[in-house]
Amino acid sequence: MTARTILATTAGLAVILAALPATSQTMDELVAGARTEGMLTTIALPHSWCNYGDVIAGFKAAYPFLNVNELNPDAGSADEVEAIRANKDNKGPQAPDVIDVGLSFGPAAQAEGLLQPHKVATWDTIPADAKDADGHWYGDYYGVMALMVNKDLVSEIPTSFADLLKPQYAGQVAFAGDPRASNQAILAVLAAGMARGAAPGAEAAAAGLQFFKELNEAGNFVPVIGKAGTLAQGTTPIVIAWDYNALAWRDTLAGNPPVEVVVPSDVTLAGVYVQAISAYAPQPNAAKLWMEYLYSDAGQLGWLSGYCHPIRFNDLVARGVVPQAMLDKLPPADAYARAVFPSIEAVNANSAAVKAGWDSVVGANVVQ
Repeated sequence: MTARTILATTAGLAVILAALPATSQTMDELVAGARTEGMLTTIALPHSWCNYGDVIAGFKAAYPFLNVNELNPDAGSADEVEAIRANKDNKGPQAPDVIDVGLSFGPAAQAEGLLQPHKVATWDTIPADAKDADGHWYGDYYGVMALMVNKDLVSEIPTSFADLLKPQYAGQVAFAGDPRASNQAILAVLAAGMARGAAPGAEAAAAGLQFFKELNEAGNFVPVIGKAGTLAQGTTPIVIAWDYNALAWRDTLAGNPPVEVVVPSDVTLAGVYVQAISAYAPQPNAAKLWMEYLYSDAGQLGWLSGYCHPIRFNDLVARGVVPQAMLDKLPPADAYARAVFPSIEAVNANSAAVKAGWDSVVGANVVQ
């Protein structure tokens, strides 16, 4: 989806947002305040992730008076929270206004007083179990853990986590992040544990760490952060990543090399990411305007065009606003029929166990 298309989709955006929740400013007040601020500072939003490049372009087109200052696109969820923590007294360009983090990081940041509440106009269409009741954080999109495979280098496509232990995958399997900081990699460990039958949470974390210990000892694990470039170069022929990342990278590579994206048969782990506004945001009005855009139909469709299932997906489908061409590009529905959404308690338990145990159990230092 191009910025022009997104802008066209936002033709009714002002109407949709005209009546914000009573606890919020009016849309006119938000726009006026953001115009005075003149900037929005984001962090950890690589343009290939969930089609963020076009989403940001659409936001700029809708509000051309705002400059979007993009910090460290390759940062992980822990880095985002630390950026708020480290810049409490800094109103300069290194202080993020907004964050997009893994589910476990939202409540933790809220408990630390690092977030401020804001309920978007479409608040009621966000599922209750995917948001803080007071609006400190709210789910934005979800995906499932998948295997991205370079078909030029991998002749027998793995179909499960269990397959990855086979000898033919020596020196081929990598994460798409550092499991000590990246939510994507942390949940990949959870998925591996669940594939062995462990219950989501600390039990699956322990089983997942054991799986990656075996993978590392077998010589199959590559301690390099995998992405489209490393997969194409052959450094990481198999990358464990969210389906939306893998599908977007597949499109970017355009058949060179040919890529297959597989949802493992032994587990379909779904993961939700959340949006939030920094309690110390230098540009709070621009931050709220950003949230209103993301949770409008235009913003949600922008994510969907990047293969991320937006949190308001069911509402969009029910109202018939998702273009058929977009639906046709998504994986078959049966790949998601068995999806498991772990509770936040399970996600938190897994996150703590993986970050604490990776070095001692697996002992592989994952690097860029």
